[in-house]
Amino acid sequence: MCNKRQLAEWGRQSLTRRSFGAATITAGATAACAPMDANMGSGSTNLAETSVSFATSAGTMDGFFVHPSDGKHAPVLFWPDIAGLREAKRQMARRLARQGYAVFVANPYYRDVTGEQFADFATFAAQDGFQKVKPWREKLDAAAIGVDASAVAQWFAGQDAVDPDRRMGTQGYCMGGPFTIWSAAAVPRLEAAASFHGGGLVRDGENSPHRMLREPVHYLIAIAQDDDAESPNAKTELRQAADRVGCEAEIDVYPADHGWCVPDSPAYNEAQAERAWSRLLAIYSDAL
Repeated sequence: MCNKRQLAEWGRQSLTRRSFGAATITAGATAACAPMDANMGSGSTNLAETSVSFATSAGTMDGFFVHPSDGKHAPVLFWPDIAGLREAKRQMARRLARQGYAVFVANPYYRDVTGEQFADFATFAAQDGFQKVKPWREKLDAAAIGVDASAVAQWFAGQDAVDPDRRMGTQGYCMGGPFTIWSAAAVPRLEAAASFHGGGLVRDGENSPHRMLREPVHYLIAIAQDDDAESPNAKTELRQAADRVGCEAEIDVYPADHGWCVPDSPAYNEAQAERAWSRLLAIYSDAL
């Protein structure tokens, strides 16, 4: 998971990039979120999207919902990184929706605030976002995420764009990585969970994500090279945990740093982000 040292460095990098103009980040986001090449399937380009909110036992969850304008589709719960709901995440969700999925991007901090808090990662880093979100993030343990994921699944069941016969998927980035595993543990119909440069996947306690893997969920756990350098045993413990329960799990260290999948992150690596994207589509195709 991103730490204070990384955030300080990212803040300097982000501000340097901004000195060249906002087009730098915008161009990166556009390239990262464009429809895929024809040989990988471009899917529907006609989308419907809206900001939504609904009740949970912890308050009123809000977020962004996007899906093809016609038909019914497999639902996906999208957990953002530490900077929360913002345009980069909406763009990523739109790209997935073009592949035929109904995607809900959650505001993970809804217990405390509503909607977007940071326009982009540069804003998050420059405004000491880590300290701002710290008390919000501390509430997001396995039990809280289980409540949220269950509420999203129930909400999906009432949406015309969602196919009730399809399984549910989830994907998460940075702090959202472990949320995907906790979500899958709480929602029986959730059968694909993808963590990208997720933090804290192996930790102490019975609610450590690696102790909550279950069959028949298909897991994709994409680990950043710098996270692996700091916790080199995590990938082995994840592999052993998956083997113990007999679930299908693709666990791999990518030659890119923490944040590489996110287009407004200073660590964004297009080649490795595209590789991760192709693997995401593959597990969704198989499991959903």
